[in-house]
Amino acid sequence: MDKRRIVWPAACLLVLAVTVGSNIRAQEKRRAAGSAVGIFEGHGDVGKVLHAGAVEYDAAKQTYTIAASGENIWFDKDAFQYVWKKMSGDITLTADVSFLAKGGDEHKKAVLMIRQSLDVDSAYADIALHGNGMTSLQYRDDSGAQTQEIQAGVSMPKRLRLEKRGDHFSMWLVDENGRFQPATGSARVVLKVPFYVGIGMCSHNDNVIEKAVFSKVELKSEPATALLQGTPRLSAGQDGK
Repeated sequence: MDKRRIVWPAACLLVLAVTVGSNIRAQEKRRAAGSAVGIFEGHGDVGKVLHAGAVEYDAAKQTYTIAASGENIWFDKDAFQYVWKKMSGDITLTADVSFLAKGGDEHKKAVLMIRQSLDVDSAYADIALHGNGMTSLQYRDDSGAQTQEIQAGVSMPKRLRLEKRGDHFSMWLVDENGRFQPATGSARVVLKVPFYVGIGMCSHNDNVIEKAVFSKVELKSEPATALLQGTPRLSAGQDGK
């Protein structure tokens, strides 16, 4: 048997490396395209969940129904189903949000969220609508930090809006006249670009799957602004359509 070694020219190794890299990137693009839903690029469970989540998009009604288990979106780690799009700049995310079924854990959460990454302990800011009607601006200002919240004085609002202006995030809710008003103060979370923008659901009980419906979803972006003294750019008086 001829045991001579085969020596590959450097040029051949380079071509092989480039080809393998291109194939991997192509596979990643196909997976991302396969998980695209509605206006969003992808979806999946963030963190450890007992039951895999899912999302259904009704193109005719333009609604997203998210099913999820997961223990919580809180403390220093999260577990939930997230439907997302990578973006940059200033963001306005608006949606009608409701739970498909009554009951369940009073702190199950349907969220509008902007987060740095899909890591379990990522920095983020969101509006969380709880099963008991409580609505809050939640935020984790650094990876692995504890989640903080600012609660609104409104219970079970129908239409929610999360705004990112520079490094500041604010929560807007539709009032009795159908117009958006600021519901709390703002929170500062510094995110690098790109970041993830989307909608999510957590049952707050890993043994149970709960569902939330997001409709009339609007997602807008514009170049980032530099805000002075941490003051968010207000949009009061905008109607709730």
